[in-house]
Amino acid sequence: MSGLYFIPISGLKEGRHSYDFEINKKFFEQFEESEVKEGALTAVIEADKRSTHIDLTIRIKGFVTISCDRCLGAFGQPVDCENRLLVKFGKGYDESDPDLITIPADENELDLNQYFYEYILLALPIQRVHPNDKNGNSTCDPEMLDKLKEHIVSDESENDPRWDELKKLMNNN
Repeated sequence: MSGLYFIPISGLKEGRHSYDFEINKKFFEQFEESEVKEGALTAVIEADKRSTHIDLTIRIKGFVTISCDRCLGAFGQPVDCENRLLVKFGKGYDESDPDLITIPADENELDLNQYFYEYILLALPIQRVHPNDKNGNSTCDPEMLDKLKEHIVSDESENDPRWDELKKLMNNN
């Protein structure tokens, strides 16, 4: 079955081949639980076919729309990543190594959907917040930031009497 994010395997001559894919909102709709719901990216695949394997270099560039960890507002996060995937031919499927997969020698196509998705998620920063403007000020939703400030505990210097007895026990040992 031929799809949008497949590359041909059977009949591919040895040597270098290049493939381009557009990744958009429709792509992310396949992954129901995804934190990424839309984006505009380009994936460029450089495939080097050999007799026993295919060496893929996958470059993904563009942006995705994600939620800010601080204010929960949506913003465009740039994505620019390059990954390498080695595809070997064997008797069956084996995807236990994230950088090396084995597929049956009679396979017609290679589905790249899951690999694209994982590479995009891995390229996202751990902390996802709106970028600062050119003056170094947060571009988060100011109304939400004001609400957060209302709930911040400012004076933590007061001792909690419940902990005093435990501290005494710790100091005695």
